[in-house]
Amino acid sequence: MASPCFRCLAISSSFLLPSLLLLLLFPIACSIYCDEDDCYDLLGVSQNANASEIKKAYYKLSLKYHPDKNPDPESRKLFVKIANAYEILKDEATREQYDYAIAHPEEVFYNTARYYHAYYGHKTDPRAVLVGLLLVVSALQYLNQWTRYTQAVSMVKKTPAYKNRLKALELERTGGVTSKKKGQKHLDKKVEEELSNELKLQIHGAEKPTIWKLFGVQFALLPYTLGKVLLWNSCWLWRYHIKKSPYSWDDACYLTRTSLKVPSDAWRNMDESMKSNLVQKRLWEKSNMESYLAEMRKESKRRR
Repeated sequence: MASPCFRCLAISSSFLLPSLLLLLLFPIACSIYCDEDDCYDLLGVSQNANASEIKKAYYKLSLKYHPDKNPDPESRKLFVKIANAYEILKDEATREQYDYAIAHPEEVFYNTARYYHAYYGHKTDPRAVLVGLLLVVSALQYLNQWTRYTQAVSMVKKTPAYKNRLKALELERTGGVTSKKKGQKHLDKKVEEELSNELKLQIHGAEKPTIWKLFGVQFALLPYTLGKVLLWNSCWLWRYHIKKSPYSWDDACYLTRTSLKVPSDAWRNMDESMKSNLVQKRLWEKSNMESYLAEMRKESKRRR
């Protein structure tokens, strides 16, 4: 059985260790605000002092230690500490955080995070951060698209099909006559550059980058885009659901294209007679679409 002395020692050590830990953590908890000093002591006020008392104490000390009033280098250092303490205590939010750090020195990481958030978090305008982020992302997006486009163009220019198109365009410009002068090689390079600029290369998956498709521009135009979509849907609802008007050619083409899931570029390049035939089938209606798909499946089996 343990003796009373050992029991007392054990009890005292159980109280002593947390006390020592608090003593060690207290300077750490407060040092992020006023270094090793106490902000209230620097201003010579109690922790219960009101805003007016803190302000008066600061002005009194500034008259004594301000560098313009006191040329002593040590007073300059002290004034910096006093000014820092005043900045902390004059604001209710930072003062509340400081009081919390004094009362809870064991929460070192929490107190440190609150301090840095209060002093550095609000100084950065979220709008500026958002604009900067959009600019960086847009620049990287444009650079990536331009790299893909130039690589794709350089690969296409090495193909025989591109060279044949280039020769055909050159013959068209010269009227079918080719020159065989000595400096033709240098001239050919020049002509090739001019002709390649005339040939508009449409490379699927590696289109020429445009600023209108960048994230930053699309985000800036988002209110306009949403307004346009809302207006279009409102007009569509009024025209075709309320007034029961017949579909216009453009709107019928849009319904047909979306029903068949045909890209807009492919639809534009489609033969007009084929477009007209598809529109007349009214494929946006479920029964017509099912009949069309069944017909296409039968046609596919016959071809096999």
